[in-house]
Amino acid sequence: MKLSGRPYRHIGVLGTSKLYVIRNQIFTFTPQFTDQHHFYLALDNEMIVEMLRIELAYLCTCWRMTGRPTLTFPITHTMLTNDGSDIHPAVLSTIRKLEDGYFGGARVKLGNLSEFLTTSFYTYLTFLDPDCDEKLFDDDDASEGSFSPDSDSHLGGYLEETSSRGIESQDKLDQYINHLLQSTSLKCYLPPLRKKTSEDSHVFSAIHSTRDILSVMAKAKGLEMPFVPMTLPTKVLNTHRKSLNLVDSPQPLLKQAPEDDFHWPRDDRGDVDCEKLVEQLKDCSNLQDQADILYILYVIKGPCWDTNLSGQRGVTVQSLLSELYGKAGLNQEWGLIRYISGLLRKKVEVLAEACTDLLSHQTQLTVGLPPEPREKIISAPLPPEELTKLIYEASGQDISIAVLTQEIVVYLAMYVRAQPSLFVEMLRLRIGLIIQVMATELARSLNCSGEEASESLMNLSPFDMKNLLHHILSGKEFGVERSMRPIHSSTSSPAISIHEVGHTGVTKTERSGINRLRSEMKQRSSTPSSPTGTSSSDSGGHHIGWGEQQGQWLRRRRLDGAINRVPVGFYQKVWKILQKCHGLSIDGYVLPSSTTQEMTPQEIKFAVHVESVLNRVPQPEYRQLLVEAIMVLTLLSDTEMNSIGGIIHVDQIVQVANQLFLQDQMSIGAMDTLEKDQATGICHFFYDSAPSGAYGTMTYLTKAVASHLQELLPSSGCQMQ
Repeated sequence: MKLSGRPYRHIGVLGTSKLYVIRNQIFTFTPQFTDQHHFYLALDNEMIVEMLRIELAYLCTCWRMTGRPTLTFPITHTMLTNDGSDIHPAVLSTIRKLEDGYFGGARVKLGNLSEFLTTSFYTYLTFLDPDCDEKLFDDDDASEGSFSPDSDSHLGGYLEETSSRGIESQDKLDQYINHLLQSTSLKCYLPPLRKKTSEDSHVFSAIHSTRDILSVMAKAKGLEMPFVPMTLPTKVLNTHRKSLNLVDSPQPLLKQAPEDDFHWPRDDRGDVDCEKLVEQLKDCSNLQDQADILYILYVIKGPCWDTNLSGQRGVTVQSLLSELYGKAGLNQEWGLIRYISGLLRKKVEVLAEACTDLLSHQTQLTVGLPPEPREKIISAPLPPEELTKLIYEASGQDISIAVLTQEIVVYLAMYVRAQPSLFVEMLRLRIGLIIQVMATELARSLNCSGEEASESLMNLSPFDMKNLLHHILSGKEFGVERSMRPIHSSTSSPAISIHEVGHTGVTKTERSGINRLRSEMKQRSSTPSSPTGTSSSDSGGHHIGWGEQQGQWLRRRRLDGAINRVPVGFYQKVWKILQKCHGLSIDGYVLPSSTTQEMTPQEIKFAVHVESVLNRVPQPEYRQLLVEAIMVLTLLSDTEMNSIGGIIHVDQIVQVANQLFLQDQMSIGAMDTLEKDQATGICHFFYDSAPSGAYGTMTYLTKAVASHLQELLPSSGCQMQ
């Protein structure tokens, strides 16, 4: 009949917290969030501890069974330190908290599995019992190795018993369990890695990155791979001011090398010789070079091509990529892990559930980098396969973006369950724009180029990526700085620490005086005439840089525009203002007043309609200025005027406010610093102005609204002063 059978479903923590009795044997299962093979989140020790805390809190809230939930948490070799002498500090501190009896808002008890047999909840899977005429062993054999709930025997008896039998005597259940055990054990075919030294020679030139090889191989295959920057096109404000360092000069950009500079082995016809590449792979002990060679083989030959590495058959490119995935996980090479995960088309087990959680909180999603039609909208729950396919299509040829999109969707679902207040007045989350903002924040904080910031973003650990996303959602000020890794660390990716900036405007390390000591040491080593020695300090001795005083409101508008955050009650106020005019024109698109006759102010459909109009604006900071202008217009909805004119052009109001701001700035002699955004014509300092104050945006927007509506009001109406 060619029936597909029961579809695969994710087993949550409620299902894995039970003990299962199968053929008189007790089985316990580890939670799926600890599975390192399906997705790489479990490779990060800090992240897996965070997921354990979330799952325990969920168990404490939703468990309704008679027995107690029993969660099995395995301690693997990946949870050890680099030298393997101790457990990772994050895991060790979690174990100590579990021993104290309270973790994640739940009362817990830590112990061996045999201690919880009498208090756990049991599920009997009797449908897996063999028929009477197909029993593999008689009652005597069954009772000899049986394990009942009241017994204190070892739980591994079933596996030892089934492995001791021959394959011919095993039924389908035994064969399936053995197949699962064999599928999770990887064989090693690649040469072992060794620590990097200054004398190491690369297979390809050192200046070539994996992204360069991606582009060249895409052209060789005839694929169109357009360059889409991960950082926002709008310049950071610090680049528009005059530098205080007179010797500072722009760094020359490295030109992308042509294909011939990679020195790939060629055959007689001039094509890439894959057999020689496999020979190079045998002697390659560098993780990055192994990934580059395997990617070339993946593109040219496909994932199922047998490499015959070291004369062994069945060693496909996909199996070598899986082995390399494990090695990259041990070395914490997160950029490489995400890159290999994209090649292997890995997907998060809970991706569909995460999207459903966000949609159930009336928050839509868009995947892919803007603008449309590349940006895809998710407004209804989708099956896992269809959802994964949509994400990869929206990401184009950049497989790392597709993997990072899945990761961010999972983090957003975690926050919408734990902190729904973060998503107030957010009707649509644009994942691609959020990724761009995250990369832009790294470029601003680290004072680096967009390409370096994109690489730093991809090299962030899952836990740091989740923290960076939380800082962006919460609206709190945060700082990013480079940190030094231990000498014995085998990780080559740059270390970046993300920390929150408190109400005093400084970080914890700055409050402790460490940064002040560093700056004093630099000043002592510099000459008195050096421009870098010039800085202003406050009464407490903390040195304040030029960039710390500027760019705050530009960043705030950019972040709020990226996550589509609007003031509370914004959509209801828009509905009221539409009743007193013929419509609002935003970026050439008119929001007609007839929508008030079709929808109510509290209707979610109306809010989504307004949001779709605002999302036509590609610049997030310009979008927020439009939102501020609409908020000024909504103040007129409480007046006694029945009409305030025809179609109100919100773009013109913002442009008039910008011109008023420029006139005031020119009157005080600020001519050389008033650089404008080429896309919108808005002054960058107007973007960076606070809403309130004499030179605030609300002041100029109010003046612009008054002058704009003065022409629209009838002559018999009240005059605007």
